[in-house]
Amino acid sequence: MAEKLHPKIDNGLPKESAAFSGGTLVCLCTSNPVKVKVKGQIAHNHACGCTKCWKPEGAVFSVVAVAGTGDVTVAENGDKLKVVDRAALIQRHACTSCGVHMYGPVERDHPFKGLSFIHPERFEEDGWSPPGFAAFVSSIIEAGVDPSRMDGIRGQLKSIGLEPYDCLNPALMDYIATWTAKKSGALAA
Repeated sequence: MAEKLHPKIDNGLPKESAAFSGGTLVCLCTSNPVKVKVKGQIAHNHACGCTKCWKPEGAVFSVVAVAGTGDVTVAENGDKLKVVDRAALIQRHACTSCGVHMYGPVERDHPFKGLSFIHPERFEEDGWSPPGFAAFVSSIIEAGVDPSRMDGIRGQLKSIGLEPYDCLNPALMDYIATWTAKKSGALAA
């Protein structure tokens, strides 16, 4: 029996459109929802098993991507947003009414500084780039998933085209390592 991983990947991955030029993320509130505008296509979309990301009801994974922080603006009801954890690298701004994480900029010195993490399934528009891998897969155990289910979950992720990693994909890990090496002087900047 197939696991319920996330509503946007359980029945196949969403289709990307070359015409997608950004859109509006909307929280779950039926009255005065928070709306966040994102310019351009998203990047590094993935299914994430970490215990920090917001997940829809019943989902084992989140779907999370990045956009340039300068391309993300709060359009409506920003007074309902509050940072979930000020000490965290990703400053996740969540709706205080429904709990949806609307955007999470990285503001401190880090390879991802200047990026904001978003949950693209909250776009009103279709055509955003689909997830391309699964990250922090083993972390779903920390959220209560029985370890005996992991082989099946990893197999299911692979069957829909999402390579499962217990960190980030190799390209992003190489990017982080390169940034770190340049910062330390091990590689020329």
